[in-house]
Amino acid sequence: MTPTEVIDFCKSNGIGIIDLRFTDLPGTFQHLSIPLSELTEGNMAEGYGFDGSSIRGFKTIDESDMLLVPDASTAKVDPFFAIPTLSIICDIMDPVTRESYSRDPRYVAQKAESYLKDSGIADVSYWGPEPEFFIFESARFDQNANSAYHFIDSDEGVWNTGAATTIDGGNNLAYRPRFKEGYFPTPPFDTFQDIRSEMVQKIEHFGIIVEKHHHEVATAGQAEIDVRYDSLTTMGDTIALLKYVVKNVAKSHGKVATFMPKPLFGDNGTGMHTHQSLWKDGTNLFYDANGYSMLSATCRHYIGGLLQHAPALLAFAAPTTNSYKRLVPGYEAPVNLVYSVRNRSACIRIPTYSASPAARRLEFRAPDPSCNPYLAFASMLMAGIDGIINEIEPPDPVDQNLYEMSSLDLAAIRQVPSSLEEALGALERDNEFLMRGGVFTDDLIETWLEYKKNDVDDLRLRPHPFEFFKYFDA
Repeated sequence: MTPTEVIDFCKSNGIGIIDLRFTDLPGTFQHLSIPLSELTEGNMAEGYGFDGSSIRGFKTIDESDMLLVPDASTAKVDPFFAIPTLSIICDIMDPVTRESYSRDPRYVAQKAESYLKDSGIADVSYWGPEPEFFIFESARFDQNANSAYHFIDSDEGVWNTGAATTIDGGNNLAYRPRFKEGYFPTPPFDTFQDIRSEMVQKIEHFGIIVEKHHHEVATAGQAEIDVRYDSLTTMGDTIALLKYVVKNVAKSHGKVATFMPKPLFGDNGTGMHTHQSLWKDGTNLFYDANGYSMLSATCRHYIGGLLQHAPALLAFAAPTTNSYKRLVPGYEAPVNLVYSVRNRSACIRIPTYSASPAARRLEFRAPDPSCNPYLAFASMLMAGIDGIINEIEPPDPVDQNLYEMSSLDLAAIRQVPSSLEEALGALERDNEFLMRGGVFTDDLIETWLEYKKNDVDDLRLRPHPFEFFKYFDA
């Protein structure tokens, strides 16, 4: 919709409130609401003021005034509010310079798309992430000077098989997915079918095409909802909206959804496998009938860029200390920096569901949904472009189960960082590829490193409950 169409739509459909949304630097939706009377074409062009110093990763208090500029094309009726409300995703502008704000994650995504076109390599990149999440009955956690704990529970959790009753006091009927056996069971093992279906319908309400939903591998309500591929910035919008919908539908059922990468010990974590491809003039540049797994040299070099820069990329694509409790051997999260056809133990998999040229793509399996999607997708694209520009050849594909390789063979294969601290160190050393075309800036990277190093210190300085189990009798 255009600004005029947005205003007319609101008046014709009884909209009373306009909800202006954007993500902070870590990637969480923030919002500001205005009455319909404040929605004018002039105001939409001028922008709506807010305090940038109160937003994580944005301005300092001495330069805090910022503007939200609504993107009318994103306007959709929000399905969760009692008062009819129109949701609009916004770009962020500096009120003094009238320029886009360099730390606005959505602006970074837009710059990455522009740089791709300017490079002449392709005119569009397509993104198909697969966000996973858990649905729990309850979650409690706290941390202070003399205690630390977390407790999450799910009636579907296999640990409740021996409980006298269900969490709500009903008879315990025992059906629960065992650890690592939650992939695709029908009810009564899968108790979240209707909730996931409701999530899908509300996601579609925002104009997003959903391809499928299902129970995931872990016990206790792990789930996945897959959406149709789209261009980079639009997919960033989509993932932000999907997370918003998932959390609010869960809450409406008295449950809590989390995209935390590793909330459970001993079972699979939560990832966001990310499918990607480059197109030009309607042609998929990743396809070559004569290449390995029908991959073109362009795709191979893109993969080379992803694998070479992966340690730095994960500072954006797996950006929490908890992310590296998922990225360990033995679970579905791959840690080996190789590529392979069909192979889910490789960091980059080439899906082979279809031989169609349009379907040829790569799947980068290391990211997780705790990331800011705009920054994660933009950084992956810039790594791929760097691979193409420099014709970076990836290591030979490994078409075997990497989890069963000998330690001697594995020693020759690079692995992802084992901690957020290691990933941040890689980003400090390796960031020039992100700077091309001014897509990422020194200021943004420095701010990101400072913010995330605080996360590392926050965890490093606190005693862990398991340390008491291991060392209290020292």
